[in-house]
Amino acid sequence: MNDTDTQILGLLRENARISITNIAIKVKVSRATVQKRIEHMERHGIIHGYTVRISPNIEKNLIRAWMYIMVEGNKTSAVIQALRLEPAIYKLHTTNGKWDLLVELESDTLENFDRTLDRIRTIYGIHNTETSILLSTYKA
Repeated sequence: MNDTDTQILGLLRENARISITNIAIKVKVSRATVQKRIEHMERHGIIHGYTVRISPNIEKNLIRAWMYIMVEGNKTSAVIQALRLEPAIYKLHTTNGKWDLLVELESDTLENFDRTLDRIRTIYGIHNTETSILLSTYKA
C-alpha cells in the first residue's frame, strides 16, 4: 500500500458511497488511478467489501452489552470457536490485561439476553465473566 491507497481507504471509510470522481479530486489523481487502486485493494483482500452502518439509535429495542471473559489456561481457541456459534454475539475481540476476550452482545429482550449469558457462561474453558449493559451511546 502507498500513500494514495491510504487516502483512498480513508475516504471510503468515511463514506463507502463516495464516487470515484470525488475520490480522484480529493486525492489529486486521475479517475483511472483511483479505479485501479481500488480494484487492486479488492483483489488483494485489503478491501473485503462495502457495508452500511446503522445508527445505534435506530434499533431502540435492542439490548446491547459488553461481556468480558477470562479463559482458563490455553483454551482460548476452543472458547472462541464456541463463541462464534452464538447468534447474539455481534463482535468478538481478543484483549490483553485481566480479561482475555471482549464480546459485544445484542438481544431483543431481557429474557433472551439472560439465556444468552447462561449459554456463554457454560462454555467449557470460560473461567470468569463480567457483563455491562450499554445504557446510552454518544458520539465522541
